[in-house]
Amino acid sequence: MFYTPMINKALILAYNTHKDQVDKAGLPNIDHPFYLATQMNTEEAIITALLHDAVEDSSYTFKDIERLGFSPSIMTALRLLTHDDSDDYITYIQRIKTNELARVVKLADLKHNSDDSRLDIIDDKVIERLHRYAESIKILEP
Repeated sequence: MFYTPMINKALILAYNTHKDQVDKAGLPNIDHPFYLATQMNTEEAIITALLHDAVEDSSYTFKDIERLGFSPSIMTALRLLTHDDSDDYITYIQRIKTNELARVVKLADLKHNSDDSRLDIIDDKVIERLHRYAESIKILEP
């Protein structure tokens, strides 16, 4: 991962968003967006990876993020990546597939979330979620 002024802004926002959160395994949640960012190779993809859960997991709004000066393409990808619980999950994935930036980040997100070595307990609920992720990966892969 490389650093630019905009990536640094995204790093700070991601940190502030996730610093007090833990993931399903009880690990610091900030690890997830940081890990995804290391998988990206453009400034826009790194920023999108860092911020992909910001609206879903905090009180930040798209307006708050937009005010920091992120590009329209990043904002479009972030809107696509933010899952509204009223949306059918597969419909949500199909929409992401229409945007290359969102697709690349979501694919990395799903692969990281599918790494069951990160989990202490694998119950039926987890197995169901991993199956849904596997289906989604198939949809998003080129």
